[in-house]
Amino acid sequence: MKYGISIPNFGWFGDVHTLVDFASEAEDAGWDGFFLWDHLLVFKQDDMVLPFVDPWIALSAIACNSTRLRIGPLITPLPRRRPWKVAREAISLDHLSNGRMVLGVGLGAPPEVEFEYFGEESDTKTRAEKMDESLDILTGLWSGEPFSYSGKHYRLEEMTFLPKSKQSGGIPIWVGGGYPHKAPFIRAARYDGVAPVHSAWPEPLVPEHVEYVLSIVKSVRKDFENYDVVVCGETSGGDARADRAKIGTWADVGVTWWLEDINGLRAELDELKERIRAGPPAA
Repeated sequence: MKYGISIPNFGWFGDVHTLVDFASEAEDAGWDGFFLWDHLLVFKQDDMVLPFVDPWIALSAIACNSTRLRIGPLITPLPRRRPWKVAREAISLDHLSNGRMVLGVGLGAPPEVEFEYFGEESDTKTRAEKMDESLDILTGLWSGEPFSYSGKHYRLEEMTFLPKSKQSGGIPIWVGGGYPHKAPFIRAARYDGVAPVHSAWPEPLVPEHVEYVLSIVKSVRKDFENYDVVVCGETSGGDARADRAKIGTWADVGVTWWLEDINGLRAELDELKERIRAGPPAA
């Protein structure tokens, strides 16, 4: 099991300096990864107005102020991004971090404010089509070989993208999706990891949900070597026995990464920093 931090890109954390500070604390405390949400606008205007930061810019700053942490967006909504731009950005961040980049991808939520407010297509089927084409384009461009593409939504003339990833197996792609849907996890089986959440967020995921998700992944994928299963949740940082027992239930169903939820719904800023300083739950 590896242990990381999952943290928003808005509210208290809508500031690059705060995120760099928290990432430095995480590295010093022995965490293995630091992953940022990627939202443009979570809340409707009448509900809440908060500061936001671009996670890719923030991750660049974090890369320059860390040496060991795995870093990446979790998740970037590919349907609202140009896949060739994401390909360039991800490779640049991979090189900047000396091969520590992980790319988390998904459809994006909530579609009403993340897509419709900007005049973007929010239809689930269309976003799923764009997602699949984007993943084809990302992996094709990252090959470092001549690549062209002709799809329903995207078209590329033949081109070669260099440099390739600093990582021997390429940049890992973790695919997010909402339980109990099936399509996201069929998609995730084709890549390097799965990052399920409950589709009725903030309803929590439980180990039985992960068993369901992995049953879908296993119906498509037979080789699980180097395949990651990523979940987010909360541990106390103070009760080591209880924390280890909790983590054990997730490890038993195949989870390989535990991401500690650090957000304003949980506690005050100082308390959140203390939780990071306490270190991973099995340390």
